[in-house]
Amino acid sequence: MDSSPIKVGNEEAHGKSAYDRFMIGEGVPVIGGFGISAVHDTAMAPWRRLGCAGAYFKFYGADGVTGIYAGRIAPGGATLPEQHLYEKMIYILQGEGVGEFQQRDRVPQNLLWQAGSLFAPPLNTLHRLINHGDQPALFLAITTAPLALDHYRNEEFIFHSAFAFKDRYDGQADYFAPSAGRFLARSHRHWMHQANFISDVRAVRRGGRDGRTKRVKITRFEIADNSLIGQLVEWPVGRYRKAHCRSGGVTLLILQSSGYSLMWPGDIGAQPYRNGLADQVVRLDWSPGSLFSPPPNWFHQHFNTGAEPAQTLAFYCGSDRFPMSKRADGPSRARYGVTRQPGGLLEFDGDDPSIRRMYEAELEKNGITPEGKLNAAANDD
Repeated sequence: MDSSPIKVGNEEAHGKSAYDRFMIGEGVPVIGGFGISAVHDTAMAPWRRLGCAGAYFKFYGADGVTGIYAGRIAPGGATLPEQHLYEKMIYILQGEGVGEFQQRDRVPQNLLWQAGSLFAPPLNTLHRLINHGDQPALFLAITTAPLALDHYRNEEFIFHSAFAFKDRYDGQADYFAPSAGRFLARSHRHWMHQANFISDVRAVRRGGRDGRTKRVKITRFEIADNSLIGQLVEWPVGRYRKAHCRSGGVTLLILQSSGYSLMWPGDIGAQPYRNGLADQVVRLDWSPGSLFSPPPNWFHQHFNTGAEPAQTLAFYCGSDRFPMSKRADGPSRARYGVTRQPGGLLEFDGDDPSIRRMYEAELEKNGITPEGKLNAAANDD
């Protein structure tokens, strides 16, 4: 799944961004491209600032909005305490341990994490992860660091500010307590799960409205009063999802099943094979632990070829409670001939016949019977 480098824009024309310079200065690998086959297999190096092994990912789709990195903590080890003026979500891929958090003069608080845990250090609080297991622990972090570093261009300010965001977190004793609280998004299409710690995101009850759960199950996670959120999507065996197109800054982690995704530039139209432009379609094969990010304003489409429901966990700035001014919209309807669906989706009016035939052949090879009429699920990443 590791992609060959291609030129997407001219990012070097005016020098490197502050965030690029920061990543290079961290002394760990910076991995580019569209995505990687498995976070578990990522080559990492000792990370002096964090006190563990780690690597950054600079995918084309991050679009200067989100930062992505992974860390590996040795058995009995811990990350060094850190604080910063950007939002961060952490997903545990492997291991078990403790997260420590402290809001300045408040009593430190702990939470117990395990594989599948999802949480976010409250903004600018001191925090670290401790591995209590006898095997290395592996975690993935998605941040808004590019926005903060590119804007302020001052690492001392970003990492050593004394300001306490007490409106977000003031050391409440129950801050990380389990919660089943959820609310319906303003679009009335997806449930928002509101909690500051999810012990195992893969087991969260998912649902929808008007029978939609028979096709796809979606839950979005609003955590730590952040604009940066997570979204869990599950869809059935023998099914795929409609192509959709949006701006960048979306990172997808595969949690369950196997399959592949197709991505292609939006300006070549919704049916690249029919238009004779198959050479511009990028295919990424995936399995649990695969990580990728569709470039901005590219169509992308996900296909489950495994024998169990597929699960993806997406990260992006899309809070319903704290929306950003920059909306996650894709190209215009007039330019690409697509249909805008509720919730900001941009979907084409008909499948490219070659895409459907390709999927049917993949299912037949795996001995899987397509479900129903192979209608894709009308939901976004």
